Amino acid sequence: MKKLLFLCLAFCCMLSSAKAGDYKAYYQSLPVAMSEPQAPVIPSNTVKLTDFGAVGDGLTLNTEAFRKAISSLNKKGGGHLVVPAGVWLTGLISLKDNIDLHLERNAVIMATPDKREFLKTDDDKVAVKCSPLISASKRRNISITGQGVIDGNGAYWRPVKRSKVSDVEWNNYKLMGGTETDSGKLWFPFNLKHYDNIATSAQRQESMRPHLIRFTDCEQVLVQGVTIQNSPKFHFIPTRCNHVIVDGVTIRCPWNAQNGDALDLSACRNVLVVNNTIDAGDDGICMKAGAGQSGVDAGPCENILIENNTVYHAHGGFVIGSEFTGGLKNIVVRNNRFSGTDTGLRFKSSPGRGGKTENIYISNIYMTDIKDQAIVFECSYVDRKYSVNNEAEVETKLKNAKFVPEFTDIHISNVVCRGAKTAVAAHGLPGWSCVHGVDIANSVFFYTRQDKDFDNHVDLKITNTKFATFDK
Repeated sequence: MKKLLFLCLAFCCMLSSAKAGDYKAYYQSLPVAMSEPQAPVIPSNTVKLTDFGAVGDGLTLNTEAFRKAISSLNKKGGGHLVVPAGVWLTGLISLKDNIDLHLERNAVIMATPDKREFLKTDDDKVAVKCSPLISASKRRNISITGQGVIDGNGAYWRPVKRSKVSDVEWNNYKLMGGTETDSGKLWFPFNLKHYDNIATSAQRQESMRPHLIRFTDCEQVLVQGVTIQNSPKFHFIPTRCNHVIVDGVTIRCPWNAQNGDALDLSACRNVLVVNNTIDAGDDGICMKAGAGQSGVDAGPCENILIENNTVYHAHGGFVIGSEFTGGLKNIVVRNNRFSGTDTGLRFKSSPGRGGKTENIYISNIYMTDIKDQAIVFECSYVDRKYSVNNEAEVETKLKNAKFVPEFTDIHISNVVCRGAKTAVAAHGLPGWSCVHGVDIANSVFFYTRQDKDFDNHVDLKITNTKFATFDK
């Protein structure tokens, strides 16, 4: 009987991998030529985490069990690592070629609150940064699938602003110990009651917060079905990856989580993002392509299809920036819903961080209860010295600027927004054509304060679009 159950598990995993490749319907009637990404091919070998001594009691540290299980599959050429129901406390998990990490329903992989388990040191054994809970570098055919949860235990890492929590929440943080600064306006998880520090100051430790899942320079990646939540920093960061599918994933964290980005694609190619639900503390679905010359060397983020996603709280539903010196091209965003985000479509960058956009098509976006702007272009994001009132002074500073953002060839249509403070805002830079060749068509915006907020440095065309507000 046990053998039959195990074979059924293996068969279900194989079915999941086969189904992952059935995405052709999404690639019909695209405004730009784009090929379907290749899903990973995972061998049929299957092992269970409990075969390697793991205990899912929420108390036992299972880092070594994950390491042994992945090593065992690696020696067989790859396969499925099945994580059964339970709370599996762990440190670092490093995926290898041809490995599927499969979480059954009610399986929770939880990062240990002991920060020492994530430390990276320099040649002198000095702690310099921390590694993500789950990582892969220069791997091929990797996936995370199933219906379980990956939890980053972020409360043990993130600072908290007093102004963003209730009295009850604030007192609960203080029960953990920690350190209050800035006259009680900020709390850091530094000097906690039960866990050691990994740095000499609260600010230094805060700068070492790791992402939850990061894949770098990988080929054929699938993340499907799982819930990714409560990261110390960003949740899922594919970087310089090729052929990536993110399907049916839930990404969530507290709305006030500092730097709590959900999904950041950086310099990735051939990507499909579909059927996901996001509720995050910072940007929702974000496109990046590096900063400075290293971003140029890495190349653009290109051939990206984003469809049928829902974003609840986030600083932006769909975001470009702030860093994209490598450029962004061939991106299609269609049939998505944003409900309660700070901004809907957000394009942000500044000199030193910007590149050029090309072939960006956004359509059929449905927004409700947007806190600020439904659509916004910001060209002095982060670097406020370029947003002073004296234009002559700014233009002088910009004369020798490098990597100035160029938002162009962006086509937005069929947007319906019910409720935004400002419908469309766009702010460029004097002496530079930062926002040009951008058009918005066939859309409807209900705003509460202002329909359009433009400056003289943008070229943005709006046609067949209705702006409405309350009767004056």
